[in-house]
Amino acid sequence: MTNWIDLRTVIMRLTCMFSFILLFGAAGLVVFIHLQDPEEIVHQQTPVKQSDSLHPSENMPTKLQSTDRRQSSIMFAMKDQQNSEENNSIRLHKRRRRFIIKKSPILISINSSVLNLPTLKSEDRNSDKWKNLYQIQRERKQIMKETCSKYKSNNRRIITPYHVSRIFVEDKYRVLYCEVPKAGCSNWKRVLMVLNGLASSTKDIQHNTVHYGNYLKRLDGFDHKGIYHRLNTYTKMLFIREPFEKLVSAFRDKFEHPNNYYHPVFGKAIISRYRVNATKEALRTGAGVKFKEFIQYLLDVHRPVGMDIHWDHVNRLCSPCLIDYDFVGKFESMEEDANFFLHLIGAPQNLTFPKFKDRHSNEERTTSKITKQYFAQLSPSQRQQSYDFYYMDYLMFNYSKPFEDLY
Repeated sequence: MTNWIDLRTVIMRLTCMFSFILLFGAAGLVVFIHLQDPEEIVHQQTPVKQSDSLHPSENMPTKLQSTDRRQSSIMFAMKDQQNSEENNSIRLHKRRRRFIIKKSPILISINSSVLNLPTLKSEDRNSDKWKNLYQIQRERKQIMKETCSKYKSNNRRIITPYHVSRIFVEDKYRVLYCEVPKAGCSNWKRVLMVLNGLASSTKDIQHNTVHYGNYLKRLDGFDHKGIYHRLNTYTKMLFIREPFEKLVSAFRDKFEHPNNYYHPVFGKAIISRYRVNATKEALRTGAGVKFKEFIQYLLDVHRPVGMDIHWDHVNRLCSPCLIDYDFVGKFESMEEDANFFLHLIGAPQNLTFPKFKDRHSNEERTTSKITKQYFAQLSPSQRQQSYDFYYMDYLMFNYSKPFEDLY
């Protein structure tokens, strides 16, 4: 009898322990899913190794992040069936892209500023200029909201320091600026420094001071209370640029000029992987990367070196579906949008957005014409895959297809 009781006791204890282990595991899984970065969930679906690296010549870290790409499905057939099967391939590719986007956990914002978008002053309400610019902002925000709502996840997520790591803080005028490289970020940092009283004029601030001086605070440098307070009360803004044009601008800046970081870190890896019969000098220095090689690296799910903020998606850099931005400016209308924003926040009237080119001032700015010249070096398939790579940025910020043959 005693042995039977002991046996029952042991069985009950084992049952309790097993139940506790299951409950603990389930709770841990819930916490992990809740805290997991939404973008990383997407990229974990592919066997891509992420890596981080510090830029040796910059104080801000350069994120080497691997991102997902959508591969084009190209079907080859006999000439007499080519047209029919090509149409089938296009339909298949579109369905696949819709599936990928539909399954991506892009999130609706869970915070909003008290003022949302700074209201027009009474004296501005009768001005057609200000009313038109205000309406443009309403339309841009509406498109972002609709895109996020259409492709959002059902899960509610918190904002972590990771999501705000690219946001700069200006406390005096209560501004949060999400940095998008190659979209006027250097001059915007100059403006923030002037607003903060660190300089009297944007012309007085050199490039090295802007990027290496650490004069501006980042939002992830605050505690959780400080982050949420600023997200909910400051005016949050970002400026974006046509994705292909931004990409070409980054390539020209980093690979067509001497650079003691991008050549040895990215250039050597790209040439080693994608150039046939590369010379010892090219392999040693990493200089002379060709645009087609750069695109091969960008579209490769097994990249020899990770992503970089200069060609990463705006959707990843600024999390616009998670953070409710109050103002969305475009590089293509920079002067008008920037000065309208400064007007809305009550900046000094003598402060306007700088027009000068920050680097390589003697070189022509990257335009749509120059961008098309670079993309003309690619095959139709590579252009399509590049468009797919930045598809969400095109969709969210309402940019037209850069080439007519894209679908």
